[in-house]
Amino acid sequence: MSRFFDLLLSAVAMMVLSPLLVPVVILLRLTGEGEIFYVQQRVGLNGRRFGLLKFATMLKNSPAMGTGTVTLKNDPRILPLGRFLRKTKLNELPQLLNIFVGDMSVIGPRPQAERCFNAFPEDVQRQIVKVRPGLSGIGSIVFRDEEELLHGAQNDVAFYDRVIAPYKGELENWYIAKQGMGTYFLLIFATVWVVLFPRSRIVWHLFRDLPPPPVELAGLI
Repeated sequence: MSRFFDLLLSAVAMMVLSPLLVPVVILLRLTGEGEIFYVQQRVGLNGRRFGLLKFATMLKNSPAMGTGTVTLKNDPRILPLGRFLRKTKLNELPQLLNIFVGDMSVIGPRPQAERCFNAFPEDVQRQIVKVRPGLSGIGSIVFRDEEELLHGAQNDVAFYDRVIAPYKGELENWYIAKQGMGTYFLLIFATVWVVLFPRSRIVWHLFRDLPPPPVELAGLI
């Protein structure tokens, strides 16, 4: 049933948002490095790799520079227009096509690049590949300010591997255990809500049985 709604919602969203997407395409062509889309291999259903689409917000060679696939606040690799697209999450909208063709779902564990996928504990890796990755999901909502969290860490990449990745894995395991149409639509609602009200903690009220965050993240998410 969720696949039916993935097709319906992605098709409707692409039609409704086309007046917004076209100007973004034009601006990206005229600014920065002139690239419109960025395609990165991510780990998907059954461990299959697929090309995740985003609007180009960073230098083309970013994965081979600095912190690789881990992006920090005020990351120097981010292009000027890219900062706005990332802040508003508009850079993620090309993934509607990934959803339409079946690489992704509207809701699911966020698809990870190889390096970040390998930062998950092995039991989490085995669970995550059992479902389609999502445009949004519990991990994406809780860690919507991930770049800010990393900015405050003494060693950002180590903090991601030691604290963020294990807890994000717990959240994704929670979703896999709780997945169903009720959770699907509640997470869509929560996604829209936190885009409109970024500081809202609504997810903790909607899902009271979420795994508690580690002490390092208490009060930060």
